[in-house]
Amino acid sequence: MRSHPFARALARLREHVRANAFDPFVARFDHRTRQEGFHVLHDWDGRADRVADETIPVNVLDFVAAHRGSEPTDARALAVLLDYYYVHVLQLLALRVWDEGDADANLDRIDQLLEELQGAGGSGQRFVTNAATLILIATSHFEVVERGYDRLLRRVKTLNRVHRTRVAAGHASSMGCHLRFGFEATYARDTMQMRADNAADYPWLCFALAAVMQEYVRLRESGADAEARAPMVEAIVNGLSPDARAFVGEPPASLSAAEADRADFRDRFFAHRDDLVAEFERHRPRDGAYSPLSFFFNFSHNVLKGTIVDALLRGEPWNVAFDEMLTAEGRVGQAGQAGQAGQAGRAGQAGHRGHGDEAEQDRHDDPRELLARTLMEYARANPDRIRGQLMPVIVYDPRAGQRAFRVMLEKLAPSL
Repeated sequence: MRSHPFARALARLREHVRANAFDPFVARFDHRTRQEGFHVLHDWDGRADRVADETIPVNVLDFVAAHRGSEPTDARALAVLLDYYYVHVLQLLALRVWDEGDADANLDRIDQLLEELQGAGGSGQRFVTNAATLILIATSHFEVVERGYDRLLRRVKTLNRVHRTRVAAGHASSMGCHLRFGFEATYARDTMQMRADNAADYPWLCFALAAVMQEYVRLRESGADAEARAPMVEAIVNGLSPDARAFVGEPPASLSAAEADRADFRDRFFAHRDDLVAEFERHRPRDGAYSPLSFFFNFSHNVLKGTIVDALLRGEPWNVAFDEMLTAEGRVGQAGQAGQAGQAGRAGQAGHRGHGDEAEQDRHDDPRELLARTLMEYARANPDRIRGQLMPVIVYDPRAGQRAFRVMLEKLAPSL
């Protein structure tokens, strides 16, 4: 922080992060995780058609240096970058919890480390709310050979109910957003093509739906009210929204190895379908309210990466964790309404949302929607080429969310 200008401070931080000087064990754990099929620290370079040479934190640091290097040193941005590096270290650890000892106890330890990282001594940037979501982010990269997902799923199924449900709820919601993006953009609304091209995702989504449904039934049987069941119902809605028939109708080939999970989900769904469909209504996207059904994207880690890039360019962290973008339930962040108002003001002042009048900005004061629209503007300014067309890979579209909910109910109609 004493180095000036900002480029010099960033170069010094880069040297340490690139060499894993703070954490010598990282290289060994990264190698072990790569052997299992996951590139946690490195992104896929679509233009070069290979894994990127530098780690994601280094790539983001270099981006900031290119855009802000001549400015005075920003201590807050340095802190966010260091925290972003450590979030990747924790992602790596989250995939190694089965190596030795008790996996559930190890995940609890990572939860404690995550709380420390995002606590009073950190940068103020929030990343995810629990260690289970770190597993989701760590494995959301494009992998040319999808050989690690089956093994990881078997491992996740050995976790206790609390951790298993957390992993499942996050995956159901995130995969709903991911597959809705694929349905609309990548596969041109061709469900058959989407099923065939996501042979690794469908078994994971099936497990997630089954585990969340189990928790929903457990809550019902324990006397929990609709309010307590709402997060599970919302995860089911999000998970079913891309392709409901795959899980309650004729199973696609991509679920051939997941029949036990599918049958478990389907049986419980039919046993409670009338009540469930009634509870679905709480999560129907409505004008003027944030809905995760209106939020869709290519990869989860890109949402987190975009959030951090925006925070670094503005010099102000977001008080919104990635998994809070996957739900409309509960209150966002730890700073309360005052912190949320600050986020709204900063987003408006920065001009990233692309709305011309203050009335429009005031109407969308949920920080999740502010962040979703901010990320969409970046994605529109830097589109990917999909099916020969330039398209944003992060989208927030309330009309698309309303349509997804309506189509989901239509696909469920034969079972009702």
